[in-house]
Amino acid sequence: MRRRILLFIPLLVFIVLILLFNAQMDTDPTKLEMARAGQPVPEFSLEALDSPDRLLTNADLPAQPYLINVWATWCPACRVEHPYLLDLKKRGVEIIGLDYKDERPKAQDWLKELGDPYTLVLYDKAGRLGLDLGVYGAPETYVVDSEGLLRYRHIGIVNERVWQDVLRPQLIEAGWKP
Repeated sequence: MRRRILLFIPLLVFIVLILLFNAQMDTDPTKLEMARAGQPVPEFSLEALDSPDRLLTNADLPAQPYLINVWATWCPACRVEHPYLLDLKKRGVEIIGLDYKDERPKAQDWLKELGDPYTLVLYDKAGRLGLDLGVYGAPETYVVDSEGLLRYRHIGIVNERVWQDVLRPQLIEAGWKP
């Protein structure tokens, strides 16, 4: 009798694993909790990507709603979204770039080659601001309101669908005037 019960244990474990896997299938990885929702952009003092002698702080951030785009040259998805960010710049969207754990010369060459969609670019070589923001990786895009409060985080590529369905409404809700 005991042996028969032991035969069912692997089946029970398998069923539990299938149920756990199925529960995770319904989650959207781009909607991970944002630990700093409603909080100010963390205090920082980082070099400007284009000028190591120029330190940028929160005081250099825009006074109106904007996006923070976390990117890096080592990120293939960042290259995919880059042309769309250039398009958003043409539409009047203010984007702050956060060059995350990257090499300065490569990042500078990237922007020269592909174009620069950013109002300014923070060079976060050590990833400290990224850590303070709760960055999982690149690309990630944050919506910041006119008071400097983090309103929303999108994980993944920004494209027309993401802009129209997610980021644009979030930015408008944050006070952005198209």
